[in-house]
Amino acid sequence: MSLRSKDTPIDEIVASCNGDLRGAVRALLLINEHLESELAKAYAAAVDHGLAEREGSVLH
Repeated sequence: MSLRSKDTPIDEIVASCNGDLRGAVRALLLINEHLESELAKAYAAAVDHGLAEREGSVLH
């Protein structure tokens, strides 16, 4: 993958925030927070169903 193709998603995010870099970072942080919450829910469900252990889990 070329450097330019790696920059395309970044350029799109910044453009969606009207060029506001702080806004783009804020949006990415909010998305990351949401994804971490969803991952925690999925992990808890896996533990509840015996698919993972709380310590030393096979899920990462």
